[in-house]
Amino acid sequence: MTQTPAYQVTDPATGEVVEKFPFATDAEVEQAVAGATAAYEEWRKRPVEERAAIVKRIAELFTERAEELGNLITTEMGKRPSSAKGEAEFCTDIFGYYADNGATLLADKPLPGHDDARIQYLPVGPIVGVMPWNYPYYQVARFAAPNLIAGNVVLLKHAENCPTSALAIAQIMTDAGVPEGVYTNLFATHEQIASLIADKRVHGVSLTGSERAGTAVAEQAGRNLKKVVLELGGSDPYIILDTADVESAAETAWATRMENVGQACNSNKRMIVMSDVYDDFVSALTKRASAMQPRTAGADGDDLYSPMVSRKAAEGLHAQIQDAVDKGATLHAGGTLGDGAYFAPAVLTGVTPEMRAYSEELFGPVAVVYKVEDDEQAVELANAVEFGLGGAVWSTDEERAVKVARQLEVGMANVNTPAGEGADLPFGGTKRSGFGRELGPLGIDEFVNKRLFYVQK
Repeated sequence: MTQTPAYQVTDPATGEVVEKFPFATDAEVEQAVAGATAAYEEWRKRPVEERAAIVKRIAELFTERAEELGNLITTEMGKRPSSAKGEAEFCTDIFGYYADNGATLLADKPLPGHDDARIQYLPVGPIVGVMPWNYPYYQVARFAAPNLIAGNVVLLKHAENCPTSALAIAQIMTDAGVPEGVYTNLFATHEQIASLIADKRVHGVSLTGSERAGTAVAEQAGRNLKKVVLELGGSDPYIILDTADVESAAETAWATRMENVGQACNSNKRMIVMSDVYDDFVSALTKRASAMQPRTAGADGDDLYSPMVSRKAAEGLHAQIQDAVDKGATLHAGGTLGDGAYFAPAVLTGVTPEMRAYSEELFGPVAVVYKVEDDEQAVELANAVEFGLGGAVWSTDEERAVKVARQLEVGMANVNTPAGEGADLPFGGTKRSGFGRELGPLGIDEFVNKRLFYVQK
């Protein structure tokens, strides 16, 4: 994993370094682990209702501070202002869900046929979270909320380009009454995270990020017999079997692809369209891509696109597109580099297996469209890649769409909606998109001791 010289805020619109923060020292990391270990002994013993009251206050503060929180990540990673504020507000839903439902989710579960046996859900200790830059608040919320409710304590390493939002989250925790050591933000290095995973006082690690980062963390966790949850990349299929309104279908598909400037793990990166509507669908997408304009400071709107997270990311995406074009793909719109980290939203067709764009994740504003002749071909193409995060199937015939969706090798299959999203709906993938689940009732199960408790009478 490459690493910047320090945690720093770099405005992706200009490339200007706004603020820098030094890495934690080894002594500071040791102090954090020792503090978390001590805090765990007290936090785990609190009634879940007391923990829930504190987590409920965390939820409220995310909405109360949504405007200022949004401004931070607009500067850090370029997110459009309305989306940035909305992300902070969504964290209220996540923390609120676990605050409201935690006691029920963690209650002992009886085992049918055994009156004297039950399953208990107990905390396990300090958990390390390694979080990404694309959703700086949301990703932390879905990791931290269930663990805090469960009685675990959290050591949080955020992405190195998100230090101000990381500090803002830590301040919310303090202001909400989270005891010292229960949530600790660390500007840690990769080497320090490896040491943390190996530390006997740490009992698990959750990472959201790239395949490369996931491989490194999983290797270290496996070597040290630590539970790990990985949410990695995706190249989600978005299958349109038929539509009564091509323009409307294209509008929904395009808006989905442009969410967060295409920098979302479960974005519809491969649009698989039946041949009878394919030409009109591509034309409609191209019209929308061509109309997009760069977003300037303070501006917002659906017809504006923000910069990507960095110039390096934009150049990497450009190289993937250029590889496809050089090998015969058709670029219908966009695909050009602008100033800073701006990348003109693109529509790409004619992608074939020898092109990087076929098997690699395109983490940016590019709609890749494939033409298929029947449902079987659509399923075969959908499952052809090594990713397996989510997928969506669209049809006026729900039974037909459900039949196709059941065949998708993904962790989240959706029918007639881009994605099922909500604090109460589990999120996660299969294959090289990782393993484990976050959010919903499954999200609180990952880092708990599901203990059999049996009393012989």
